Amino acid sequence: MTSFAERKVVLIGAGDVGVACAYSLINLGITDHLAIIDIDEKKLLGNVMDLNHGVVWAQSRTRVTMGTYEDCADAAIVIITAGAAQKPGETRLDLVDKNAAIMKSIVDNVMGAGFNGIFLVSTNPVDVLTYAVWKYSGLDSHRVIGSGTVLDSARFRFMLGERYEVAPSSIHAYIIGEHGDTELPVLSSATIAGVSMRRMMEKDPDLTPQLEKIFEQTRDAAYRIIDAKGSTSYGIGMGLSRITRAILENQDVALPVSAHLHGKYGQDDLYIGVPAVINRGGIRRVVELELTDHEMERFTHSANTLRQIQDRLFPAG
Repeated sequence: MTSFAERKVVLIGAGDVGVACAYSLINLGITDHLAIIDIDEKKLLGNVMDLNHGVVWAQSRTRVTMGTYEDCADAAIVIITAGAAQKPGETRLDLVDKNAAIMKSIVDNVMGAGFNGIFLVSTNPVDVLTYAVWKYSGLDSHRVIGSGTVLDSARFRFMLGERYEVAPSSIHAYIIGEHGDTELPVLSSATIAGVSMRRMMEKDPDLTPQLEKIFEQTRDAAYRIIDAKGSTSYGIGMGLSRITRAILENQDVALPVSAHLHGKYGQDDLYIGVPAVINRGGIRRVVELELTDHEMERFTHSANTLRQIQDRLFPAG
């Protein structure tokens, strides 16, 4: 693997999500060299020029370049945002076939360049495509990470913060499962400014349906954003930069990402959104939350939904 001092990142895909991710990475100042690859070279040139002109105001100097797959040879992280975007009326799972083919082409080129770092995938459906990148790359599973439910959890924390008039940073609550329609909130272990949400629900029976409504707004937020402006970009772009920072700075921080399960949560050989401790080596370990029976039932349903698609792409045997 590249040395710890190396902070080069290759970003594949300069669409709305990719550019938002690049902008966030530059403002955080966590990468020395950001090489961006995209098939639309004219638009990419404009984005690279525009981003470089803002580097002077960033926390530290980032060299932003038009990249090629050769840049992957010494990259610490390759972030994949390329792929067909979700359109109004489409679910994330509707994208699987066309984006799986795109992932195969990208991964073949990346690995052909001698890449030996960490993949970070955000192309939808992210859980299934992260599994695909792992299979295509041949890397150890802890070095292939999907953005998972990092955005969903951020949305949930934001909306709970609005409800309880407290900063989202004072709220600890995870959305887990598929990054999509079958995801679920883990209310049993959530806290609001240190106060147990489980205890709050026990004291106030009317609270549970209110929280479920907030979750539904969280789950369906992408559809509203896509209908309004065509794509989601800023939230996921910042989420990707947060994961990147956790890796490059060796933070050992727990984030809800798409991780490969080896028996945790009763699942095996499946990528799905769960909290995982992330550091310079990738995923150090998956955190197994203590779910209620109802939460486990919902999680199992979400896992089964993903497994059906995964098994279609990669039949057993």
